[in-house]
Amino acid sequence: MWERIREMIRKEFRQTLREPRMRGILIVPPLLQTIIFGFAVNLDVEHVRIGWLDDDRTAESRTLQHGFAANRTFELSREASSERVAQDMLDRGEVQAVVRVPPGFSRDLKSGRQAEVQVLLDGSNSNTAAIIGNYAASIIAARNRELLQDRQREKLVGRTQNGPVLLRLPAIEPDRRVWFNPELRSRNYFVPGVIVNIITLVTLMLTALSIVREKEIGTMEQIMVTPIRPIELMLGKTIPFALIGMFDMLLVTGIALLIFHVPLRGSFVLLGCASALFLLSTLGIGLFMSTISETQQQAMMGSFFFFQPAFMLSGFSFPIRNMPEPVQWVTYLNPLRYFMDIVRGVFLKGSGVDVLWPQMAMLGIMGVLILTFSAMRFHKRLD
Repeated sequence: MWERIREMIRKEFRQTLREPRMRGILIVPPLLQTIIFGFAVNLDVEHVRIGWLDDDRTAESRTLQHGFAANRTFELSREASSERVAQDMLDRGEVQAVVRVPPGFSRDLKSGRQAEVQVLLDGSNSNTAAIIGNYAASIIAARNRELLQDRQREKLVGRTQNGPVLLRLPAIEPDRRVWFNPELRSRNYFVPGVIVNIITLVTLMLTALSIVREKEIGTMEQIMVTPIRPIELMLGKTIPFALIGMFDMLLVTGIALLIFHVPLRGSFVLLGCASALFLLSTLGIGLFMSTISETQQQAMMGSFFFFQPAFMLSGFSFPIRNMPEPVQWVTYLNPLRYFMDIVRGVFLKGSGVDVLWPQMAMLGIMGVLILTFSAMRFHKRLD
C-alpha cells in the first residue's frame, strides 16, 4: 500500500512542478501577497496634510497653530485665506483636514467663555478621518490643559503677597499602553493573516485542479486500471499539496520575520500543528471541488466561489464583531476564522494551547468532518 502511495506522491510532485503555471502558483502568490500587505496596504495614519484657516489672527491662534506644526503626525501644508479656499483644498484632495479658528477665539479665551475650534475632515475614508479627528482633538485638549494651568497660576499669584508660587493642579492623566502591537503597525496585523490566505488558496486550488486535470486529459481511467485503491489515490493526491501548504507557511513566516520584522511571540511548533489541522479543511474542500467539477475551469471558479466569501468572513480585514449578528453566526462555520485567530494569537500575543485550544479543537472537528465527507464522495465517484 505505502509503495503505491509513495509512487503516487512522486508522480504528483513531478507533474505539478513540471508545469510553469503550477510552479507560479506555488511561489508567486505567497511572495506577491506578502509584499503587498507588508508594504502597500497600510492603515497607519502618518504625515497628514492639513490646511489652516485663521479667522482670528491673534497670538493665541498662532500658539495653537504651532502646536499642530510641532506634531510629527501633521504637515501644515497650506494656509487658507477664506472658507471657499479651504473647501476647494478639501475638494481637490490637497489636504486631508482643515483646522479653522473662528473670529473671537482669543476674546473668548480671555473672557473665560468656551472657545471653539472647527476641524473639517475629508470623510471619503471614514477610518482615516476618525483617526485624524482623534489626533486633532488630542492636540486641542493639550492646549486647553496648558491654558487652564496658566489661568489657575495667575489667580494664585494674584492672591499671594510673596510672589509667584508654582502650582501643580490635581488632574487625572490617562496613561495609555497598547498591548501586543505597541507601535500600531498595520503590517503586524496583516502579514500574519497572509499565511491563512496563502495556505487556503494554494492547497484548495491545487487539490481541485490536480484531480480534475486527470479527468480532463484522460489519464484517470489509466490510473483506475492499476492496482491502486481509491483511498491510496486520494492520499497520493492530497499529501503533496499538504507539504506544499506547509512550505508556503514556512516561506511567508520567514518573510514576515526577516523582511517585515513582525514579532513571533508564540511557539512555532504550535503554529505548525495548527496549520496541519487547518489543512484537513482546505484539502477536504479541494477534494470536494474536484468531485463536482468536470474541467479545470470549473474547479478554478468553484475554488474562488468558496474562497472569496470565506476570506471576507475570516476577520482578515474587517472585525467579525462589527458584522451584523446573523453574519457573525455564519462565521462559526468558516474554518478560516479559527485559523486566523490562532495565527494572530501566536504571532502578536504569544498565546499558547491553554488559550487557543477551542479554536484548534474546532479546526480539528471541522477538518475531520469535511475531509471524511469529501473522501466518501470521492470514493463513490471513482466506483
